[in-house]
Amino acid sequence: MSSEPIERRVSYFGDRLRSIRCNICGKEYFEVRDYCGKCGRKSYGKMDNISLFYDKGKLEFCTLIDEPTNKFNKLGRYIFGIVSFHNGKIRVPARITDQILKDDPFDPTKLEGREVTPRFRRRYAVEKNEVIPTISLAFTLADEYYPHQEYKIIQPTKDYELPGIVGYGSYSSRFRIKEGDIERAVPYIDEDSVTAAVEAGKHALIHAGLDSSLIGKIYVGSESNPYAVKPIASKVAQVLQLGEQTDDLQSIDAIDTEFACKAATSMFKDACALVNYPRSNINYAMVIGADNSQAAPRGYPGGELDAFVGYGGAAYIFGKKDVIAEIENWYSCTSDTPDFWRRDGEQYPMHGGRYTGDPAYHKHIRKAAKKMMEKSNMKPGDFAYFVPHQPNPTFPARIAKELGFKEEQYMPAIQMTKIGNTYSGAALIGLAAILDIAKPDEHILVTSYGSGAGSDSYILRTTKQITEKRSRQKINIKTLTENQYIEYIDYPTYRRLKQGM
Repeated sequence: MSSEPIERRVSYFGDRLRSIRCNICGKEYFEVRDYCGKCGRKSYGKMDNISLFYDKGKLEFCTLIDEPTNKFNKLGRYIFGIVSFHNGKIRVPARITDQILKDDPFDPTKLEGREVTPRFRRRYAVEKNEVIPTISLAFTLADEYYPHQEYKIIQPTKDYELPGIVGYGSYSSRFRIKEGDIERAVPYIDEDSVTAAVEAGKHALIHAGLDSSLIGKIYVGSESNPYAVKPIASKVAQVLQLGEQTDDLQSIDAIDTEFACKAATSMFKDACALVNYPRSNINYAMVIGADNSQAAPRGYPGGELDAFVGYGGAAYIFGKKDVIAEIENWYSCTSDTPDFWRRDGEQYPMHGGRYTGDPAYHKHIRKAAKKMMEKSNMKPGDFAYFVPHQPNPTFPARIAKELGFKEEQYMPAIQMTKIGNTYSGAALIGLAAILDIAKPDEHILVTSYGSGAGSDSYILRTTKQITEKRSRQKINIKTLTENQYIEYIDYPTYRRLKQGM
């Protein structure tokens, strides 16, 4: 019988940063072992698995890898060192990520002694026919763009009649390209839609204060899956340790979804139905929309999209306990309108030019939003906020005004001018921006759009707990978009990072 592939074994421990602790003497090991080197034979069966995934470490020392070789060539110059956890009880090898190093002299003393946070990233570059290697031995500085957040499990206290959002989280890169009035987030070279989904899910669990083992279903919506055949939801479920764990299996149903930019919003209603149905035995479901939005370089067919595409995503946890926003109603519509597509085997999508406007985006959002308000006997003035899909700066403003919404109702949701069009994450990031500022007992209308084509419209009503849980968030849309550690890059660097490892 052949052994497990090495990538499977490495990722199982490295993705989550699992380690071992002797429960007799407390000595910790960053390796798989069933006994303690200090306590000897008496420690057999008394070694506990622990996780460093949510912990904060310290960079003890580091060095510059000036000329990386082989699988690390695409990284360029990078920083490598040793990170310690738990006051030096355990030390792990570390790559400091999210650093674009130019030819300036490197001073390690500026980094050594600083606190760092684990990040789930690609490990190195491989051929296109290989499994993508991942790990959480990549770290960012804990006091800069991604501040460390404690993951504290808090027991829910209140039941709600309607299912709704119990926690959410957003994620985007600190790198931006700015052209005119539009800023767009750019993934670092070791990031992709999977790493964004994990980070967003991590933030959602922290905000909900929910034990990850209680999640019974996860949907990951994306149109930039790095695999043509292989789910990414399975990776996200394992890294976030969703569902009860038995050996190396998670007791959770994990599935990828794809419907262009509404791949995630389509699943809001499914998640609500599951947690509302007693026989499903699922109390919580997670929905994530994340994309490294694709576009051909300028000057190539389809290159017009390159002015708007961004990177990032958002995650939502649905349940019926400690709800911050109840889902009161929903409506969806669909038609075979091929305004945007990417054929199998093609690297970049194509679009139908002006056909993407009135016959596609505006027609579907108009229908879904109007029908949703009619079904609920509500009008634009009844809503505090309107969240439309946002592929560019003009479409969402135009449809919002046409439907009767005022600027103060829809402009706080428009984040594409700061992050770009994040495809499956676009409406979700817009909703997150609203939930960051909404007050209790306010109605929100969310209407997404997905090319191909379809639209989902939801009515949410916020509860008192929306403000109670807000103190748990160190990372929100404002901190992601108005941050002194954002780094602006030029177009050649943007294209290089966008291609990834």
